[in-house]
Amino acid sequence: MPASVARAAVKAPIAESAPVSAIQSARSGIEDRGEIAAMDWERLRQRIASCRACGLCAERKQAVPGVGDENASWLFIGEGPGAEEDARGEPFVGQAGKLLDAMLAAIDLKRGEDVYIANAVKCRPPGNRTPENDEVAACFPYLKRQIELIQPKLIVLLGRVAVTS
Repeated sequence: MPASVARAAVKAPIAESAPVSAIQSARSGIEDRGEIAAMDWERLRQRIASCRACGLCAERKQAVPGVGDENASWLFIGEGPGAEEDARGEPFVGQAGKLLDAMLAAIDLKRGEDVYIANAVKCRPPGNRTPENDEVAACFPYLKRQIELIQPKLIVLLGRVAVTS
């Protein structure tokens, strides 16, 4: 993600008319981001599952942190979960998942074997719309930590949001 987007997400002013609890929640969310950098896989998955950093959490069935080999050489990053991914809690399980599996097979790779699959946002945008910049910014610390934990040799970005994040 461009540094300017990350800075804008953190420095965004909170409206003075916002309730005190909303202001405290937003501030604690920003402060908690530093903790993410020290998390192991289990704590990271728990944090993603309980995240309330943006509005996407309101309609999700469950967060979709990612799936696969946590020591993978290949990391595939998509835009965000769709309806089937939201229902199952795993990225790329619908039509896009079938296509990704076929593409992996074409280069002698399999889901979960030296491959990890994640998304730029961890919750489904309503109506499968494109994730908005603030939503991507809210999830970026999670994705960054996943990259740090995996230490992949190659990152493959799937979709405009993943490429521009």
